[in-house]
Amino acid sequence: MSINLKSLISVFNAEWIGSDTDIFVDHISIDSRSLQNGAKTLFIALSGANNDAHLYISELIEKGVQNFVVQYIPENVKGKANFLVVKNTLKAFHEFAAYYRNLFDFPVIGLTGSNGKTIVKEWLNFLLSPDFNIIRSPKSYNSQVGVPLSVIAINEKHNLGIFEAGISTVKEMANLEQIIKPNIGVLTNIGSAHDEGFQSIEQKINEKLLLFKNTPVIIYQKNQLVDKCLMAFSAENPLKDRKLFSWSFTDKSADVFILKRETKNDTTTIQYHYNKENFDLEIPFSDSASVENAISCLLVMLYFKYDFAVIQNRVQMLYPVQMRLEVKNGINNCSIIDDSYSSDFQSLKIALDFLESQKKKNASKTVILSDIFQSGFSNEELYSKVAQLIADNKINRVIGIGPTISSFAAKFPNSSMFLNTAAFMEAVEELNFNNETILIKGARSFQFEEIVSLLEEKTHETVLEINLDSISHNLNYYKSKLANDVKIMVMVKAFGYGNGGLEIAKLLEHHNTDYLGVAFADEGISLKNGGIKLPIMVLNPESTSFPSIIQYQLEPEIYSIKGLNAFLKIAREKNLKDYPIHIKVDTGMHRLGFEDNTIEELISTLRGNSTVRVQSILSHLATSDDPNHFEFVEEQISLFEKLSSRLMSELNISPIRHILNTSGISNFPNAQYNMVRLGIGLYGVSNDPAEQKYLENVGTLKSIISQVRTIPIGDSVGYGRRFMAKKETKIATIPIGYADGISRLWGNEVGFVTIKSQKAYIVGSVCMDMLMVDVSHIECKEGDSVIIFGESPTVVEMAEALKTIPYEIMTSISQRVKRVFFR
Repeated sequence: MSINLKSLISVFNAEWIGSDTDIFVDHISIDSRSLQNGAKTLFIALSGANNDAHLYISELIEKGVQNFVVQYIPENVKGKANFLVVKNTLKAFHEFAAYYRNLFDFPVIGLTGSNGKTIVKEWLNFLLSPDFNIIRSPKSYNSQVGVPLSVIAINEKHNLGIFEAGISTVKEMANLEQIIKPNIGVLTNIGSAHDEGFQSIEQKINEKLLLFKNTPVIIYQKNQLVDKCLMAFSAENPLKDRKLFSWSFTDKSADVFILKRETKNDTTTIQYHYNKENFDLEIPFSDSASVENAISCLLVMLYFKYDFAVIQNRVQMLYPVQMRLEVKNGINNCSIIDDSYSSDFQSLKIALDFLESQKKKNASKTVILSDIFQSGFSNEELYSKVAQLIADNKINRVIGIGPTISSFAAKFPNSSMFLNTAAFMEAVEELNFNNETILIKGARSFQFEEIVSLLEEKTHETVLEINLDSISHNLNYYKSKLANDVKIMVMVKAFGYGNGGLEIAKLLEHHNTDYLGVAFADEGISLKNGGIKLPIMVLNPESTSFPSIIQYQLEPEIYSIKGLNAFLKIAREKNLKDYPIHIKVDTGMHRLGFEDNTIEELISTLRGNSTVRVQSILSHLATSDDPNHFEFVEEQISLFEKLSSRLMSELNISPIRHILNTSGISNFPNAQYNMVRLGIGLYGVSNDPAEQKYLENVGTLKSIISQVRTIPIGDSVGYGRRFMAKKETKIATIPIGYADGISRLWGNEVGFVTIKSQKAYIVGSVCMDMLMVDVSHIECKEGDSVIIFGESPTVVEMAEALKTIPYEIMTSISQRVKRVFFR
C-alpha cells in the first residue's frame, strides 16, 4: 500500500490543514499503542463512548507520526502535523476501506451468520490456497473496525478475498457491505449470538443478508425461515441472475441434498446428491457444527467447479481451527504466546501488538517464526517488510524456521535460523531461553505445537482459561454507561478475582484504565514488580506495610485517625510532599471508614498538611444490587455527598470522589461522581439477570478425563460409599478436587461438569485431587476435555446451588491450577 494523501481529501470530503499534500503513506493505524506507527503512518483518530484517540496525538507525534485523520485538532498539537479534518472518523475509516477495496477487481467471498464464520473462512483458505493467492480476515476481525482493517491489507498480488462480517444490532451491515463488496456470499449457521440486539430472529437474518445486497450467488442451508427472508430480500434487492445455492439434510429441493450421514469415531461420512449424481464425502469431524461448516465449504468448492477427487482429498485433511492467541507460563521464567497454527503477514502484525501488551517486565522479546505463506509479496519484499516489523517492535532476537526465512537471515540482526522444526528442537538447549516473552508463530505444516509443548512449563492438566477479549468487552460495556469525564478504577484484588492479577492488569493498562485497586500491599507490589505503571490504590493497608507502599509508589486507603497518623509519621520521616492518599468514609456499610463523628478530627489532622494529598474520597455501598434496599443506598449516597463536600470545603481541595461499585454503576447512574470502581462485572458476572446477557464469560475451568470404567449394580464410588450404582454405570474420573477449589458441597449429584456438550453429574464425594462423574449417556474416552465451569455450568449457577456468591467460587480456585490467557 502506498497512498498519496492528496487523493484522500476528496475520499474523506475532508478539510486539509498542514503542509504539502504530496505525501505518501503506506500504513493505516487506529491503535496509538502500536509500535508499528511511524513516519509513513496515517493515523485515524477514532472517537467513541469509551475512548478518544485524539488524546494521544501528541504522543504519536513524538514517535514520528505526522499524518492524521481527525474530527478536531487538539490545541496542543496545532501546527505540529498534517490533519485531514472530517465530521466522523469512523465513517471516514469506512470510506477509505471502501475506496481501497474498489482499487482491486478479483473474486471476494463474504461470510456472515451467527456461528462458524471464522472456521469456514479458515477452512476455505486451506481448501482454496493451492490455487489462489488469498487475502482473508485475520483471526475474527469481523467488526465495524475489524473489517476495514482486514480489507486494507489487500495488495496487487492477491487474486481471491475471504472476509467475514459480524454485527450485533441493526444498521451495521450496510457499512460492511460497502467495504467487502462480496461476489460470493456464504450464510453460516444462525444461532442465538447477539439476540439482544435484534427484535426477532427474522430481523437478525434480514440484517445479515444485507451483506449480499449486490452478490450474484448466496450459499446457505435451506430452512423455512431463511427461505422466507431470502425471498423478501431478493424482492427488495433485485439482482439479475442472482443464484441461491443451497444445501439441506431434509429438503430434497436443495441444490445439494444430504442423503445420508454416518459418524464413526471422530469421522463423519456424508452421501450427497448434486447435479443428478450421488457422492460420498469423508469429513474428519463428528460434531454437528463442524459437519455443517464443512458442507458450507463443499458448496463453495462446487461453485468453483472443483473436481470431486480434489474436494475429497482436501476436505479429509481439514483440521481444528485455533482462533486465539494464548499466553502460557514457560520454562526458566519465560512467558509463551502461542500462535502456532497460522503464519501470514497480517496476523503477524496483530501478534506482535499482543506481544507488546503482554510482555514480562524486564524480559527480552523473542519471536520464533516459520516461513510465511500467501503474503502476496515476493519473498524479497515480504521478508524486508517482516524485518522492518521486527525492528519497529523492538524484538530482541528472532528464531526463523524454514528454508525461505533462513535464506533471508541477513535481514534479521541477532537471529538464529533452522531449516525445519526438528533441527530447532535438537538445538533448543543451546538457545538458552531465560526470562523472555516468546511469540511462537508458525504455519500449521511446521508443527509449532511441538515447540510450545517443549518450552511450556509442565503443570497440572487442569487449567483456567481466561478470555482477554471478554474482559475487554465487559470493560467497554461498563464504560459505555459512564459520562465522558468519569474515570474508572478496576479491582484486581484477590489475584484478579481468581483469574490472574498481572496479566489482567497489563490488559487494563493497555486500555488506558485510570486506576487499579488491590486489597493488600503485597498484591500491589507484585503488580509493580511485573511492570505495571498505572496508579494502584491499596484498600486494606496494614500499618506495617506503609514503608513498602511508599517504596513501590502505591496509594493507601486511609480509614481511621490511627492509620492516618501512622502513615503521616512514616511519610514525614521520609520527607515526602503531597503523597497521594485516599480517604474512606463510612456511610452505612460499617466495615471501614471515618464516621460522621470523626470527620472533625480528620479535618483537623489534614488541615495545612503538605506531607500528603487527598487524591480521592470514597465510600462503599452495601446493597446496590438489591432493589429491596435501594432506599438505603440513596441514604448512603446522600451521606457521602454531605461528608465529602464538608471535607472538600473545609480543606479547600478538589479530589476524585467515588462510591459506585459494579452494581452501582448500572443502578445509580446519578452518583458516578468523578470515578467508579468496577469489580466482578469485569469478570462477566452481574447480579442482574437482565444485565448478565450483555456480559461475556471470562473464565473457563477445564480438565480432562483421567480414566473411564464401568461398574455393576450395587458397587459404590468414592469415600464413604455415598454413591451406590442402581444400574450398570459408566464412571469418568477427573483430576480436580477440593484442593483445586471445588467445594465438597458440589458433589453427591448436586453439581455437574460438561463433557461433549452434555451434563455429567458428580457422583460421590469430591476428593482432594479428583472427582467422579456419571457418563453412562455420553460417548467419551480418556483424555477428552471436561468443562468444570464456564458457559455451563456458570459460576452463577454454582453459587446459587451452593447458597453462596460467585465471588467465592471464582476466588477459591487454587494457585496450583495453571492460568492460560488468550485472545
